[in-house]
Amino acid sequence: MQLLDSTRNRAYPESAVKHPFINVEEKIDRFVGRRTKTPDALSLAGSTKADSIAWRKAFGGVRIPRGIHRFKSLEEADAWLWRMIARPKKS
Repeated sequence: MQLLDSTRNRAYPESAVKHPFINVEEKIDRFVGRRTKTPDALSLAGSTKADSIAWRKAFGGVRIPRGIHRFKSLEEADAWLWRMIARPKKS
C-alpha cells in the first residue's frame, strides 16, 4: 500500500480536471420557483383575537382552576391535573 506524499507538489494533468461550462453572456430570464422566507412559528403577528376565541371554543378553554396548588408528590399532582382536565363542563 502506497501512502500519499504531500511533500511533492504535482499538478494534475489538464485532461483530468473538468472545467464547468458557463456561458457568461447568457441572460437568465425565467425562474422555476421562488424562494420564500420560512414563517416564524413563535411570532404573534398572524395571531388575532378571533383565532384565540376559535381555539377556546374548539377545545373548551382552560379547565384547570387558577391559583396555587400544593401537593405532597408529583404523582398526586398529576392525578389531580388529569381529574381537572377530564371533569364535566359546567353548564
